[in-house]
Amino acid sequence: MKTLEELALLIPDSKIVGNPGVKISTIEHDSRKCITGSLFVCFEGAHVDGHNFIEQAVNRGAVAIMTTRSDVAVPDGVSILIVPQLLSALAVIVPYFYDYPSKKMRVIGITGTNGKTTTTYMIRSVLINAGFHVGLIGTIQCMIGEEIYPIHNTTPNVIDLQHIFVAMLNRHVDVVVMEVSSHALAENRIAGVEFDVAVFTNLTQDHLDYHGSMENYRAAKAKLFDAVSRAGEKGDKTAVINLDDPAADFMLEHATCTRITYGVERNADLHAADVDVHSGGMKFKIRGDFGVMNLTLHVTGLFNVYNVLAAVGACLAEKINPEMIRRTLEHFKSVPGRFERIYADVPFTVIVDYAHTPDGVENVLRTARQITKKRVITVFGCGGDRDRKKRPIMGKLAAQLSDVVIATSDNPRTEEPSAILDEIEVGIKEAIGDKDYEKIVDRRTAINRAVDIARAGDVIMILGKGHEDYQILKDKTIHFDDREVAREAIMQLGIRNEECGIRNWGDE
Repeated sequence: MKTLEELALLIPDSKIVGNPGVKISTIEHDSRKCITGSLFVCFEGAHVDGHNFIEQAVNRGAVAIMTTRSDVAVPDGVSILIVPQLLSALAVIVPYFYDYPSKKMRVIGITGTNGKTTTTYMIRSVLINAGFHVGLIGTIQCMIGEEIYPIHNTTPNVIDLQHIFVAMLNRHVDVVVMEVSSHALAENRIAGVEFDVAVFTNLTQDHLDYHGSMENYRAAKAKLFDAVSRAGEKGDKTAVINLDDPAADFMLEHATCTRITYGVERNADLHAADVDVHSGGMKFKIRGDFGVMNLTLHVTGLFNVYNVLAAVGACLAEKINPEMIRRTLEHFKSVPGRFERIYADVPFTVIVDYAHTPDGVENVLRTARQITKKRVITVFGCGGDRDRKKRPIMGKLAAQLSDVVIATSDNPRTEEPSAILDEIEVGIKEAIGDKDYEKIVDRRTAINRAVDIARAGDVIMILGKGHEDYQILKDKTIHFDDREVAREAIMQLGIRNEECGIRNWGDE
């Protein structure tokens, strides 16, 4: 426990109203999580103002609040810490309060537009097989050992992140593997985290609604390499960088620590060669200082070659034996919602993938092209209240690389779904030629339509939501899982075909 005064002394121009000696037990921004002795932080968001929940926080035991406002009324006996700027103050106070837990574990951070989740899970698998107790913080979930906890942002805010690190430390975690988003880097949510390995996967168009330009987006990503290059309490700092990406040289400039590069096209420290991609997996070899690693994998696609290279680089940085890395990766299956095949007794293939950027769409559709000689049927949409510039780009790519395109809703949020589809359609029309395309606002109907028109040998690609089991609409969030809906559509197709006496599905 620390006193409110100890925290205030860290922030210039801060002010305490009330008792400076009050002892703080936890720092919380959710009033429902407050306990006796909590410092309640009043965030002012676009939709929720934490100041409106002061009474609830106090009722649950909060003894002080943290705010930027000087006109806040609080119950008797509750102290107030007033700071000039909330996020910058939290970046200093929270890690200090929790005694910098990341300094007591190894921390591997992965950043980039695409590939973060798969790379993270690959690294986790290798570390577990090497005997480490591993924590994971990612887009899909947070894991401590095998226990799973829900997560709402790719990288949690500074308060939640430090809570997670404390929980992991208390559970004797040795290594934390975490995805690090550009938003988190720009907002310094990773304040107080000492990274030991930083991985850069790639940089393609995304989040320009937030960053404003690719230059700003690139600069945000580079902050991870500034962080890993700083001297800390732990040694052996390493940056692992995709040398084939146009932003590689920029990241390398920010990485003044040990560097491991990887690539397929350029002569990198880890170089993939003799790549053979097929529907059931792929084979290739990695050349490095250790010699040659021959891999036969269950995952497929050139994009996964890069994910494997990134994972190998990170594990080598942590001194894992190359043979251990090889054996683990050869048993690695997949990550939920990442080129995930829906297994069913039908003569066509259905794959669900999280691809929601132009580069991501291009990568998975090129892989689909490699694994089928028949048609590629693509179902996809674009999220509302997000980068609008990528909508026609994604539409054009889908039209170029597919035989049939079905544009549908993703997470429309506050936008009209039909208006989003109109913007996607601009790109589709540029490249569709005489191929078929449809606009179907309802995502379930769109998936059903794709299954209905599929023929033997076709591949249906359902893109954009991947592992997500919800859909965000204008006025509510509903349960929606592409994988469940696809399975239901296949089941209904089977029932209809049996009723009609059709045995060879997709041939009629």
